[in-house]
Amino acid sequence: MALLSRSRYTQEYICQIFSHCCKGPDHQTILFNHGAVQNIAHLLVSTSYKVRMQALKCFSVLAFENPQVSMTLVNVLVDGELLPQIFVKMLQRDKPIEMQLTSAKCLTYMCRAGAIRTDDNCIVLKTLPCLVRMCSKERLLEERVEGAETLAYLIETDVELQRIASITDHLIAMLADYFKYPSSVSAITDIKRLDHDLKHAHELRQAAFKLYASLGANDEDIRKKIIETENMMDRIVNGLSESSIKVRLAAVRCLHSLSRSVQQLRTSFQDHAVWKPLMKVLQNAPDEILVVASSTLCNLLLEFSPSKEPILESGAVELLCSLTQSENLALRVNGIWALMNMAFQAEQKIKSDILRGLSTEQLFQLLSDSDVNVLMKTLGLLRNLLSTRPHIDHIMSSHGKQIMQAVTLILEGEHNIEVKEQTLCILANIADGTTAKELIMTNDDILQKIKYYMSHSNAKLQLAAMFCISNLVWNEEEGSQERQDKLRDMGIVDILHKLSQSSDPNLCDKAKTALQQYLA
Repeated sequence: MALLSRSRYTQEYICQIFSHCCKGPDHQTILFNHGAVQNIAHLLVSTSYKVRMQALKCFSVLAFENPQVSMTLVNVLVDGELLPQIFVKMLQRDKPIEMQLTSAKCLTYMCRAGAIRTDDNCIVLKTLPCLVRMCSKERLLEERVEGAETLAYLIETDVELQRIASITDHLIAMLADYFKYPSSVSAITDIKRLDHDLKHAHELRQAAFKLYASLGANDEDIRKKIIETENMMDRIVNGLSESSIKVRLAAVRCLHSLSRSVQQLRTSFQDHAVWKPLMKVLQNAPDEILVVASSTLCNLLLEFSPSKEPILESGAVELLCSLTQSENLALRVNGIWALMNMAFQAEQKIKSDILRGLSTEQLFQLLSDSDVNVLMKTLGLLRNLLSTRPHIDHIMSSHGKQIMQAVTLILEGEHNIEVKEQTLCILANIADGTTAKELIMTNDDILQKIKYYMSHSNAKLQLAAMFCISNLVWNEEEGSQERQDKLRDMGIVDILHKLSQSSDPNLCDKAKTALQQYLA
């Protein structure tokens, strides 16, 4: 830092050294604390292009995923001009491409770190169009890679930017060209060019998949446009089996993004049997790919997706059950989430397969997981397994004791409202069974808990407890008289009377409906 003022050569090389050595947040902090921002800022207006360029690169490295640096940069003045304005000047069309790209990166990183708003003109009217320009055929392959990857990062989490990018310069069609390297023409004319194309072909495909994934992250119309681009589904399917792990990961990300569309799950995904290569990707992939691939599988297993049947036949249950035992939290969540989707409105055989595959021990393990997401999805799975009467009775006849234990544990534990509500809904489903009801009626501990939640301060929990009571007192069912009497003796009817006066219309209705069962 002390040598920066020696000459323009020390300025150029020292900025270069910092850019190359700065790997990660700890290094950014060290440079930041040693005054890098103040010492390098004035170099952006140096008379030497090389110094300006290296200083710019240094800032892009410092700002990447770093709110502290980014927030500082926004307010730095150089010769009376704010840094973002200087960056904007550097990404004008008359500047060298390298400078345009690097200043676009600086602004992108500052935006993603929360220092510049996504609707700021310098992003919408300057940075985004500049990055789209970098994706065009006129640019060198490496520039196109960098442009697409930076743009993918810029728009990744913002719907409005995704929409703007999707209609700028025919970007979606422009990206289709990324898959055409090495082209047959270059093979004949120029060996050196072929070598260069081959080297960049992987990177181009990876960048295109990443950008498509960001573009299609939220908007249904954009996804439709992407899928209708020439041979898109074939390209993704091929990408899933490429040798390069980076391309595979980007292809899975792209597929995951598109799989959020109900329409596409029913059509394109079906026509191209996407689930086959996806199941293959899930065999022995590294965690990074497994997380995205299993998220995609969750979407393919929704009940309206035609892929559900063939996926089940190809051994998905075992695969997903094994994911629920992973050390990696995201994989545990996805495994159980996919099983939950699989069990939704499923036939009894599938439900039995899931319970067999998971084992009661594993189910309990998941119900005592420290992560609330895992717990919620496991309860969701249980709720889906325990739906429709014959299934409820069938499952409770073989697993009733353990399930009732689990329910008791959760209702007694320190859990949030959502978890308790989901658990009471499971009880309401059990109360809807014909023989399963008895497991609740003969369990005084559980009955007292239901009574307690009927008078809870939270209306959601009260409502869920009322569903249990309604199902237990329903009068057209065998043994309803005995159940009604037992619950009356416990003081349930008094609570129902009180609730029928409630100011909450849902509670009031539910209480009145239950009381009518006593009169009928």
